[in-house]
Amino acid sequence: MTEQNFEQMRRAMVVSQLRTTGVSDARVVTAMGEVARERFVPADKKHIAYADIALPLGGGRALNPPMVTGRLLTEAAVAAGETVLVVGAATGYTVAVLEKLGATVVAVEEDGDLFAAGEEATPGAAWVKGPLAAGSKKGAPYTLIVLDGAVEQVPQALIDQLADGGRLVGALIDNGVSRLVSGVRAGQGFGVKAFADADAAPLPGFATPAAFSF
Repeated sequence: MTEQNFEQMRRAMVVSQLRTTGVSDARVVTAMGEVARERFVPADKKHIAYADIALPLGGGRALNPPMVTGRLLTEAAVAAGETVLVVGAATGYTVAVLEKLGATVVAVEEDGDLFAAGEEATPGAAWVKGPLAAGSKKGAPYTLIVLDGAVEQVPQALIDQLADGGRLVGALIDNGVSRLVSGVRAGQGFGVKAFADADAAPLPGFATPAAFSF
C-alpha cells in the first residue's frame, strides 16, 4: 500500500471512528490524524492498521482500537509538558500520540519484541522493561497514568505512583465487559468511574486474586 492510501485511511479513521464517538478534544483528534498508525503494527497487519478493532501484535497482545485510544486521551485532558506513565506501551502508538500532545512519556513494557519495536519507533520516550503492574517508580510521581489496555484491577503499586491530584485512565474488565474508566488520587484515596463501554485490548499481569471458596 502507498503512503497516500494510509493517509486516506487515517482521514477516514478521524471522520468515522473519532468524531462520531465522543473524541471531542481537538488536540487529540489532530494528533491521531498525524501519527502514522501503520508504523506500529506488524507488516502483515498494515492494511488493517486503521480498522475499528483490537489489532493483534503477536504474543497474545493487541493494539487498542482507535476509538478507545481517542476516548482515553480525551478523558485524560493531557497537558503539554506533563510527564505521563504509559503502562503496556506495546509498540508505542499511544506514546507517539502523547508526544504529539506535548507530554514527556515514560513507557513500560514487559514483552521483549514489543519493547524493542516501541523503543525504536519512539526514541524520545523513556522506555522501561519490566512487569506492567509494577509501573516505574523512578519517574514517579506522575500527574497522569495511561493503562494502554484493559485490566481486572488497578494495583496499589500504580496508585502509589500517582501524584496527589493525579489522574489515571484505562479500561477495567467487569464480568467479561471492558469499561473505559478514569480516576483521580486524592491524598490516600483513589477511585474510578466508568464513562464508556468499549472493546479494549487486555493487558497481562492484572488478574484479580481468586477468592477462597469452600
